[in-house]
Amino acid sequence: MSSATVALVTGGTSGLGLAVARRLLAEGVVPVVVGRSEERGQHAREFLGGPAVFVRADVASEPDMTAALDIAERLGSLRIAVNCAGVPHAAKVVGRAGPHSLSQFVDVMTANLVGTFNVVRLAAERMMRNAPRGQERGVIVNTASLAAFDGQVGQAAYAASKGGMVSMTLPLARELAGSLIRVVTVAPGFFETPAVASVPVRARRELDRDLVHPQRWGDPAEFAGLVAHIIENPMINGETIRIDGAVRMSPGLLRKANTP
Repeated sequence: MSSATVALVTGGTSGLGLAVARRLLAEGVVPVVVGRSEERGQHAREFLGGPAVFVRADVASEPDMTAALDIAERLGSLRIAVNCAGVPHAAKVVGRAGPHSLSQFVDVMTANLVGTFNVVRLAAERMMRNAPRGQERGVIVNTASLAAFDGQVGQAAYAASKGGMVSMTLPLARELAGSLIRVVTVAPGFFETPAVASVPVRARRELDRDLVHPQRWGDPAEFAGLVAHIIENPMINGETIRIDGAVRMSPGLLRKANTP
């Protein structure tokens, strides 16, 4: 087996995940990028170049992620897992069309929280087999959101899924400490990603009012820089780190919309 350090990056075909994969590749790590879209995955693979690999997989599927991890281990030593996969969602608990769809709530929780935990548990098992480097066998970084702390009206499902990530960070770190594996969560604010293109102009302007300093949305490379530092710094463990330029979100546009 190659002695290369391998990183599994879910949601790595665009946005924050792609920026993380690019940063790690520049630092000599082999990124295994996971996503559900074959087209975006191939574009990401071409963009990254080098030894980067794309694997089409659903993070909430045990067979899919087992296969992805098998590929990662064939490339070297799996010591990094960064979870950036997830779906946005906005809907009021009770709107003009009636109560919030229960199936949509379950879908959001499955994609964001269950999928993240699925990757954590399967990746941690592989990392436990690594020979320690210094005092470490692996690092797992999860991606939550500001919505975990100050979710807006309409974000009940999304905030619950991201809040679950925050809540499980410390118990995961405590449990996996005995195996020399760290677990850290990052909660990003407003970042310029392809998903932003779907945000209506009015909503974007409303969000801009919450900006403090700097007076702009973040660059995905800045998110990737934080992830890289977390990986390098052994004292960062069991913590959720906000990267948001001091933003605290207001109640949101949906607070008056769709009122029954």
